[in-house]
Parts: sequence; structure tokens; C-alpha cells
Amino acid sequence: MSQNALRIGIAGVGTVGAALTRLLHSKSNLLAERCGRAMTITAFTARDKDKDRGCDLSNMTWFNDPVALAKSDEIDVFVELIGGDGDPAFASVMAALENGKHVVTANKALLAKHGVELALKAEENGVILNFEAAVAGGIPIIKTMREALTSNSVQRVYGIMNGTCNYMLTRMENEGLSYDECLKDAQELGYAEADPTFDVEGFDTAHKLAILTSLAFGTQISADDIYVEGISNITSDDIIAAKDLGYRIKLLGVAQRTASGIEQRVHPTMVALDSPLAQISGVTNAVAVEADIVGQLVMSGPGAGGDATASAVASDLCDIAKSKPGHQHAPALGKPAAHLEPYVKAQMQAHEGGYFIRMSVNDRAGAFASIASRMAEAGISLESIVQHKRPEELKKDNKDSQPVILITHETTEAAIRGALDKIHSDGHLAAPSQMIRMER
Repeated sequence: MSQNALRIGIAGVGTVGAALTRLLHSKSNLLAERCGRAMTITAFTARDKDKDRGCDLSNMTWFNDPVALAKSDEIDVFVELIGGDGDPAFASVMAALENGKHVVTANKALLAKHGVELALKAEENGVILNFEAAVAGGIPIIKTMREALTSNSVQRVYGIMNGTCNYMLTRMENEGLSYDECLKDAQELGYAEADPTFDVEGFDTAHKLAILTSLAFGTQISADDIYVEGISNITSDDIIAAKDLGYRIKLLGVAQRTASGIEQRVHPTMVALDSPLAQISGVTNAVAVEADIVGQLVMSGPGAGGDATASAVASDLCDIAKSKPGHQHAPALGKPAAHLEPYVKAQMQAHEGGYFIRMSVNDRAGAFASIASRMAEAGISLESIVQHKRPEELKKDNKDSQPVILITHETTEAAIRGALDKIHSDGHLAAPSQMIRMER
């Protein structure tokens, strides 16, 4: 080999860390040939030194403190797999950068909160900060946006970025299960945590979207400016109605450039059944990029899991192994962190795809006319009104309320919410209404 072996320290030897250890061992010869340099894990830190992780750690130095590992002269690269946006993840990554160590991390929460600060520190010290595994697991979306699309101006980036939510929505549709049934099953299979809030309420997707937004538009990361709505309010009725209308419900993260700034949003979305994203099922992720030169790119693959994430980490390590000492490294966020533009949040604008609104309307004279009037007062144009009933509801012949679906033309969310508040105040709704954006 042309250089000494790249010495790697791993902080966190859980599912991903163990998979990475096995990968680097089993593929050592192949990686050395492709990278022009051998790679070896020399040290690690974990909560339990002696736990059986299904990989051999016997020849590695153990540290009980991640920060001490990050500063150690035994490593050239610090791989952070601890998780969380605070310490010890932040302190150890910062220590590694300050001490001239390259860093590879899979931690989207850390990057969403401290990404710009960490990128600045990496550039100041002439080291690499790589994070392919932080967004969409095994899909190489970070490298694609940071390197392959450098000549393009991106207009929009969006996709399915959380496997837990996509798994649940897929099973709700395919098997007619309720949200609660799917969540329980996902927890038993290990797809969802005991406290699933981070996944199902959209925060995991938001962190990933914030990183992609910075790469796409050259802005500072601004996770706090993302509109976030999860899938916990999605019901079987919504799933069935969407399919009847030719749509499928997916949790999407969307970032796009507008005349007034950058719009970032995470929410359930109805996508046409024949669209590429509608075909993504189970725990699979997919990210689409719309740019001026290449048009639309869609990449799909495993969004999580030990092997997929380890593959992305290994790719980052290979880039570091190939880098030349003393040469300038590519900026972590696509351009020098000091040159990232301040994030400007877009003003409220009409959603071109319109909205799906499901109501349970009290069966009384004048109710439908009053609802249509409230929509008109808010400037909302209705494309269709459908009295939607499932077969079992027709058998019950429930005369107290009627399920009704409204499909709107282009309008704003604020206009719809204002109209729904008035309709509810008028006493026409037997239950809270459901509103879902439609992408066409």
C-alpha cells in the first residue's frame, strides 16, 4: 500500500458499529485494493466492554470515554455511532476535529443541530467530516448532492425518509390494520422504539430533511424552521379513501426553493398510485431531487439497518483513505461553511396539489350548503364533494352523521384550517376533520 493503514476508532458498537466491524474485517482486502490503503479498527468505546456483539474486538484498545478516544494518538478517524444531539456525541466529535482527526458520523440529530459549527471546525483544522449514513441509510444521497450535482441548481428535494412510518402505512393499506395495531407490530419487530414519537411524529424525517436542504440550496441548517406533522392521526378510513381516489398516503419530507425563500415541510401526503414514490413499500426509503440540468433523479433503497448503514459509513471511510495528506478537502456541506447563506423561510403559499379533507358531517338540513359557503368565504375552490361510505357503514345505515370527502383546488393550509374552524363552530361536524396534502 502507498500509505500506512488508516487507523479507525469507533464510538458506539451497537447494531451499526458491530456490522461495520464485521464489514471492514470481511472486506479488508477488497477495500485496500479499491482505496489504495488498508483500513484497521484500532480502538473502540462502548457502554459494556465485554458484551458479545458478534464481532471480534479483542485486538482493539478499549476506552471508557468517547472524548478520550477522539483525542487518542492511536486513531486517524473517529467514527461516531453514539447518537443524540448533545454530549457525549457532540463533545467527542468536536474533540476529534480539534485534534486533527477525520470524523465519520451517522448522527442526523447532531448534524441538524450542530452541523454548521462542526463543518466550520473541520475546515479550520483541515480534516474531513463525512455523514453519508445520516440520511436514508444505504442510499448514497449525500455524495450525490455534494459531488455529482455540483453543476446543477436544485429546485426541490423530497422523499420517504423514515422506514418505520412507511412500514406502518404500507401494512395499514395492504392488511387493513389500524394505526395502533401497526405500531404495536412495528415495536415487536424492532422497527419502532418503545417511545415511537421521534419516528411517527416526523422529527426523524425533519432532521434528515434539514441536512438535505443545506446541501441542496447552500443555506445554513435550520431544522427548527420545518413544519412537522406525523402519521399518528392517519386512520384506516383515510387509507381506503385515498386508494379509492387513486392515491396512496406517504410521509414525505419536502424542501423547495420559492420566490420568497426556502420551504421545508414534513407531513402525510397523498401521492398518485402511478408515481415512483407510491411504489416504495415497507421499510424502504426513497429520495427524489429535481434540478435544472439533470431533471429528476429518484434513488431508493434500505433506509436503515446495520448492514445498510455500515455500508454508508464504510463508503465515507474509503473517501478518507483515498484523500491525500495536505490537500484541501471538499466542504462537508457542499461549500465552505462560512459561505452558507442564512436560511430564509418561505412565506405561506398555495399548495398546487390541493387538499384532501375528510369530515363526519351531522345529518341535518342545510349542513352541506353551509359547509360549501364557509369554503367559498375562505376563497377555497372545491374540485369535488364525495359522500364516502365503506360497505359495512352502509349496512349500519347510521343516520346521525355522514362521511364526506372534499377535494380542493390549489389553496393555502391557513385558508382551509380557518374554514374548518368555522364549520366546526357551526356545529356541523360530529368528529374532528382530517386534512392531507395531495401531490399531483
